[in-house]
Amino acid sequence: MKKVIFTSKAPEPIGPYSQGILIGDTLYISGQIAINPISNQLMISSINDETKQVLENLRQVLIEANMDFVNVVKTSIFLKNMDDFAVVNQVYGEYFISNYPARETVAVKTLPKDVNVEISAIAVRF
Repeated sequence: MKKVIFTSKAPEPIGPYSQGILIGDTLYISGQIAINPISNQLMISSINDETKQVLENLRQVLIEANMDFVNVVKTSIFLKNMDDFAVVNQVYGEYFISNYPARETVAVKTLPKDVNVEISAIAVRF
């Protein structure tokens, strides 16, 4: 059965999609960008801060589904500029500290709201 996951602790979707969809023990998390859910403002002062906000938004969707980063099996990272890869990778490593998920990182021409990074994830309850 499909269950929509929503938390006010992550940004509200900016289009016709859900923050997350839980099917059985698998959670599909939509791409998150660096919107602060309290102020509804973009947090893009630096790629470091932007990436942290993205990962905090992912964390809140995981928590709403009673999961955490250890449950993540796959992520997709979209970067506006591949020159930001090293910083994004360093921040990412602060959240994923072992048993790393599968991942791809791709450079794209533009992202929603002209942000620099977007990350989506798939998590499994085990």
